[in-house]
Amino acid sequence: MPVNIPKTDLKRIVIVGAGFGGLKLARELLYSNYQIVLIDKNNYHQFQPLFYQVATAGLEPSAISFPLRKVFQKKSNFYIRVAEVYSVDNDQKILHTSLGTVWYDYLVIATGVNSNFFGNTSIESNAVPMKSVSEAMMLRNRLLQNFEKAVTIADPEQVRPVLNVVVVGGGPTGVEVSGAIAEMKKFVLPKDYPELDFSQMEITLIEASDRLLASMSKQSSAKAIRYLKKLGVKVVTNNLVTAYDGETVWLGDGTQIKSKTLIWAAGIKGDYPNGFSPEITGRGNRLKVDAYNRVESYPDVFAIGDVALMATEKYPNGHPQVAQVAIQQGKNLALNFVAMNQGIRLIPFKYIDRGSMATIGRNRAVVDLPFWSFGGLTAWMIWMFIHLMAIVGVKNRLLIFINWLWNYITYDQSLRLILKVSGGKADKKEPVSV
Repeated sequence: MPVNIPKTDLKRIVIVGAGFGGLKLARELLYSNYQIVLIDKNNYHQFQPLFYQVATAGLEPSAISFPLRKVFQKKSNFYIRVAEVYSVDNDQKILHTSLGTVWYDYLVIATGVNSNFFGNTSIESNAVPMKSVSEAMMLRNRLLQNFEKAVTIADPEQVRPVLNVVVVGGGPTGVEVSGAIAEMKKFVLPKDYPELDFSQMEITLIEASDRLLASMSKQSSAKAIRYLKKLGVKVVTNNLVTAYDGETVWLGDGTQIKSKTLIWAAGIKGDYPNGFSPEITGRGNRLKVDAYNRVESYPDVFAIGDVALMATEKYPNGHPQVAQVAIQQGKNLALNFVAMNQGIRLIPFKYIDRGSMATIGRNRAVVDLPFWSFGGLTAWMIWMFIHLMAIVGVKNRLLIFINWLWNYITYDQSLRLILKVSGGKADKKEPVSV
């Protein structure tokens, strides 16, 4: 059955996904001569770079989530539908969703990525990923429940695995969550659980390659390791996690680590609806696109952001899977939709690299600009300012600023709540969004 969307004589652009790319594209097209339909499985936009702060009780989920309908209030020819998209019928130009069918003139896939466990079912079944607000909440619950359990155990040898945390993946997410948990261990947890000896707690960050933050400069990578070690994080490079059963982490060199918590930040893969031929899927399960973000062999279908693979001379394996690429592609594609409507020449996409950054706890961050790399307090303040300004909504920015200021002054977080769904047939492991 067709989803109820008003009929129009305008051409319809359907955008699937309200991440950085999809949201930017939708906002840029608000006053274009198209009907815009934005479909997402959630009714809110999620600010992914701060998931780790939700997971470590630094921020409320609502602070990094913004209602889509609030963004697009009182906009004409614009419609939001909260649904999951299952498949695309490219011949009929129809989407099959959990609400019904949606037809399109042009389709934009902006669905981003999901965790990639590389076929390792033991890790997938027992590790905690962090690709959504709900997964960040699940991790927060897991950590806090482990600490509550630890106070009930008398045997120090049994306490240690409950306290231990293993983080897999040395990219920005892995580095940032490791630093945040280390700061909890140092400043917060001893006050909450004075009966526990947190010197027994080990935080281990494991990276398969020879250095952390591989997409950044070697200088920033070295500083990140130095900052993490100062916080007490054990950094392991050139090693793989081969299995995890919920109790023991096995590494490629035969090492075993006892831990009840394994955080998976080691791999991502494109996540898009069924209906596309395998030939147009590239490395990392991304859709191959041309210089205008048009999906190969599908002239009316476009892909932007992490799910798009645009091979160029500078980026033969596709652009970095970061927010700035998605935002810039969304803006460029909006210009091209206007150009198509006017019958003028399209603009090929060209990525402008404005730099990259990662934070490793209080007063510690690393920043790579095209002309300069630096770290420390200045880098940390720049990181905070840029992330604060990128948040959707003035109220959210204010809430985050107040939380950060309070945390900085008091060396404490006030959001250490275990929140779970209960009643009915709800999944007891799934956290509630607040």
